[in-house]
Amino acid sequence: MVYAKPPFTGPEQVLDYVGRYTHRVAISNNRLVDIEDGAVHFRWKDYRHGDRQKVMSVTADEFIRRFLLHVLPQGFHRIRYYGFLGNRYREQKLAHCRDLLGMPVSAPSESRAPKVYRDRYEQLTRRSLKQCPTCLQGQMITIETFDGVTGPPPYRDKS
Repeated sequence: MVYAKPPFTGPEQVLDYVGRYTHRVAISNNRLVDIEDGAVHFRWKDYRHGDRQKVMSVTADEFIRRFLLHVLPQGFHRIRYYGFLGNRYREQKLAHCRDLLGMPVSAPSESRAPKVYRDRYEQLTRRSLKQCPTCLQGQMITIETFDGVTGPPPYRDKS
């Protein structure tokens, strides 16, 4: 879903605006300065005055209203890749772009089997995801997985 206001001074400003929100949340926690007496104080960047950092204070209701303007309706997804970076023909389109730019063809990299996320996590943290996070002993075994949205299936006593 893309919503773009009519450009006031040109398409560059529209791309700048859309670019700030397509891959990030509307506001990150580190921009929140203070929450007190029903008011939320947060930092924002004033692009019209030399990218200066400023602090804005709004009521909690107004903050939530503004935040929810950036929440997508159910069933919609944020933009991931579009155009020549779209998944379907990315390899062919990137090759064509490189050809148009006169870039040399890169040698294919040695293919390695992709690491499972558990292996990568253990390599980075030196902790095992198979070990119980509470007692740090024993090995956990996956018995069943579920999507988390609907919750686990109801328990059925078969005795």
